[in-house]
Amino acid sequence: MTHDVTVHPLVSPWGRFGLYSFYIDAPEPAIVDTGIAGSPAEGMAPALEALGRRIEDVRWIFLTHGHIDHVGGAHALWELTGRRARVVIHEADAPLLRSRRAHVDEYLAGRGRYLDDPGGEGKVTAATQAVISGEMEPSLLVRGGETLSLGGDVTVSVHALPGHTPGSVAYVVDGQRSVFTGDAVQVHGAANGFPGYTDPAAYRASLERLRDEVRPRRLYLGHPYRRADGTPYGVELDEAQAREAIDQSLAVERRVTDAACGCPAAGPEHSDSPYAPFARVAEELGYTGDPTLEPSPFFTSMHGYRTRSRHTQHRS
Repeated sequence: MTHDVTVHPLVSPWGRFGLYSFYIDAPEPAIVDTGIAGSPAEGMAPALEALGRRIEDVRWIFLTHGHIDHVGGAHALWELTGRRARVVIHEADAPLLRSRRAHVDEYLAGRGRYLDDPGGEGKVTAATQAVISGEMEPSLLVRGGETLSLGGDVTVSVHALPGHTPGSVAYVVDGQRSVFTGDAVQVHGAANGFPGYTDPAAYRASLERLRDEVRPRRLYLGHPYRRADGTPYGVELDEAQAREAIDQSLAVERRVTDAACGCPAAGPEHSDSPYAPFARVAEELGYTGDPTLEPSPFFTSMHGYRTRSRHTQHRS
């Protein structure tokens, strides 16, 4: 590269969360992540107009993973580009772009098992209808290792970072090491105060790869994740902040792993504790957040440990 491209954060509110997307101001402009159904028209388009840019000119839509608050606006954004933008997602998370029902099935197979909410399936189904702008087939499936040209001398490399979801990826603007990770760097979690990942071992390995191989000079996060004292990082981190956030993420994961693996017989499936059957883990960690608030990262992560433990027992 002969010059750095500028990155602009684009934010739209949603409940307790700020939904962040990022505009890469390249010859073929790209937007990383898309918020929910209303985000492109209500947040991105006016923000880009204020920058002297047009949403119609976006040519790439990069999705860091398949969760509803990152892919919900993809179809709407694609429509606003005149269906000219190429939509990119990892093959493992592509079902969540293709199908609203895939989000419901994910809920039922994972955290929904522990929330003791008979109406949970209906609530998640209603949410998919409200905040996913449309089901669609991606233009390009990636696995990690690809290099994509954004015109001129601007290229973006794709790095697989499974853990938060099976298909989480980082997009890296080559040369300047601007790295977009979505939710792959959790630190101490966001609004719920707990890190969320479906595969603990993959999450740790991805963080180590990000730290040792990718080495972000600028790190762009999907939400304002929090430090140990509860203060949030911004979503644009410099090199030192990026290293700190990754190191803290690894330290938190180790504490959670130690607690989860130290309580293999976590507890009864049903009890008065809102953390059942993982009340002993919550106590060990001193976690007092509300585990029922979506997206329920406590139960998502704990289910990941339970699944891993069962797989280990099966292999042995």
